[in-house]
Amino acid sequence: MRSELRPVLRLISARPSTLGASPVHTGTSGSTDVTAAMIGVGPAAAREATQRLLDSGSFDHVVVSGIAGGIGPDLEVGDLVTPAELEDLATGKRFTPTVLGPHQAAGTIATTHELILDDDRLRELVDRGIVGLDMESSAVAEVCEARGLPCSIFRVVSDRPQDGLLEPGVMDMLQADGTINAPKALKFLVTHPHRMGPLIRLGRDAGAATRRAARHAVAACATLAGSAP
Repeated sequence: MRSELRPVLRLISARPSTLGASPVHTGTSGSTDVTAAMIGVGPAAAREATQRLLDSGSFDHVVVSGIAGGIGPDLEVGDLVTPAELEDLATGKRFTPTVLGPHQAAGTIATTHELILDDDRLRELVDRGIVGLDMESSAVAEVCEARGLPCSIFRVVSDRPQDGLLEPGVMDMLQADGTINAPKALKFLVTHPHRMGPLIRLGRDAGAATRRAARHAVAACATLAGSAP
């Protein structure tokens, strides 16, 4: 999402550029050249964007920075997750990301196209070792694996189901780039005025999570020699 990209751009002192037909930003982390781009919301958008970007340039490493929903019993909002595995919930395929920088890989992040709030389904996922949910990571990893490129994941917990901040109507407000559709947001708040407080908290926590994920991801890029998207 744009909100996940912005803190990365600040940290790499980014300059606007293009890669093929895709708008990107270029900058540095230490002596590492970094190309940063938004891949959109959802597995399909992430897969297509990653393919398009990698077709247009030569890269040594792919890094995903952003937020995730935390479902692991020991996770708190603001915790960093560098997963040991990724799972595509639609296919059951699993991928092993590369640990980058001074981090310990632990747990599995599952990628899904939908918001999962059902308690029974969440318990089943936790029982299988899944600690977080996102909408892009396994799709990016699948493209990278097919090309023999290492892929590293930095996700920070922005929300948890037990906090009651998310519901299907909230996700309906998101556009393809993760920005809010203003008319849908206004309609939602008119019909759900009691949700104003939780939405403010959700936005605050998500903003802090994007900044923390970016700090770790960009710092990890500095440990690489060469170019990293």
